[in-house]
Amino acid sequence: MRADAVFEGGGVKAIGFVGAVAELERNGYTWERVAGTSGGGLVAALLAAGYQAQEMQNLLKEFSFPSLKAPTVWHRWGRIGVALRFWRRLGLYTGQYLEAWTYRTLKQKGVVTFGDLPAGKLRLVASDITNGRVVVLPDDLPQYGVDPQRFPVARAVRMSGSLPFAFDPVILTTGRRRIVFVDGGLLSNFPVWLFDVKGRPRWPTFGFRMVAKHEGQARTITGPVSYVKALIYTMLEAHDKRHVEKADAVRTIFISDCGIRTTQFDLTDADKENLYQAGVQAASRFLSRWDFERYVRVYRTDSVLV
Repeated sequence: MRADAVFEGGGVKAIGFVGAVAELERNGYTWERVAGTSGGGLVAALLAAGYQAQEMQNLLKEFSFPSLKAPTVWHRWGRIGVALRFWRRLGLYTGQYLEAWTYRTLKQKGVVTFGDLPAGKLRLVASDITNGRVVVLPDDLPQYGVDPQRFPVARAVRMSGSLPFAFDPVILTTGRRRIVFVDGGLLSNFPVWLFDVKGRPRWPTFGFRMVAKHEGQARTITGPVSYVKALIYTMLEAHDKRHVEKADAVRTIFISDCGIRTTQFDLTDADKENLYQAGVQAASRFLSRWDFERYVRVYRTDSVLV
């Protein structure tokens, strides 16, 4: 059974997506096209390269989340050094570990650039804050004078996951202009629309979303640091959670985040296992009620794009 998959941004919680994918694969699903934002973009890239859920589970168990916050020479100078680094680089940490790990991992499957993938296989979402627009990679790269076939997938994953303030943005230079890209979740955290067509689809598109266990918790804001943290939390955790169109909800697998925050980089093995199992359970519940023919009959017509 063929399907497309679109993964919400989820940071470290993306392990839950892998559990859901594993359950769908056990039930006979294979992936035609995949897309995602931020942490969901990493999962999508691994699937596009040919990794199956069991392989991905092992990979993410070995992924060193603390390395995402590896200190730089600036951090040796304490708060002053951190402030200076942010002033110069626009981020507290480099984000290079994510790109380097993704590059090595994809290369094991023979994937380095988008040209190594079938056309249309993978789409990643980033935010162009220079021009204030959502960017779909690799589709929109020609607008920046970049050849999509030669663009590294790992760089696109980093662009999609460059959490504002926390990580350095990715900068592309076109002529005399510097275009600044940050986390796709800033503008489109759940791009389930990416593969939609008019009328009856050939196969379903499944959405994968995290559901906050403690959604709506109050945060105390006492100064600039707590303000920035609250701003990031609101962007990542509460973004577009209140409203999902019914036609999208019926094709979406909602996974409990087990109370884990997007930027909780000190995950324990137990945390990872809990997220994975939450994904498995959510996918199992979804499949027990999913009916593709009914979905088409109710929500897809020649005159409606959903």
